[in-house]
Amino acid sequence: MAMMQEFKEFAMKGNVVDLAVGVIIGGAFGKIVDSLVADIIMPPIGKLFGGLDFANYYIALNGQAANLSLAEAKKLGAVFAYGNFATILLNFIILAFVIFQMVRLMNKARSLGLKQDAAAAAAAPPAPTPEDIVLLREIRDSLKK
Repeated sequence: MAMMQEFKEFAMKGNVVDLAVGVIIGGAFGKIVDSLVADIIMPPIGKLFGGLDFANYYIALNGQAANLSLAEAKKLGAVFAYGNFATILLNFIILAFVIFQMVRLMNKARSLGLKQDAAAAAAAPPAPTPEDIVLLREIRDSLKK
């Protein structure tokens, strides 16, 4: 029973919830980037390379026919799928760049907020001394006399 309570406390911490939200959003964003690369970026690049689907570019290692799709060629044996690798690599580069830009903007916003907090703290007048401290100081000064 104590382990369940401990697990509940762990699961409800802010960092765990934030991580879960990040993973879910990251998965959805990854699908968007996959679609961007596969549906928007790679077709023009494939057109430049002869009008084929760039993800289907491969070198047959088991003597498969060159006119097969990548999936069919893989069924017949090993292939060196450089087109598919290039597509996935481009997905990664775009995703990494976007995440880098988001982290960069978050760091700028955080440092701007910290600077504003520091400026506000410096500009704010000091808080008045509590009355009990003032009374204790008066008593101390009168005892010294």
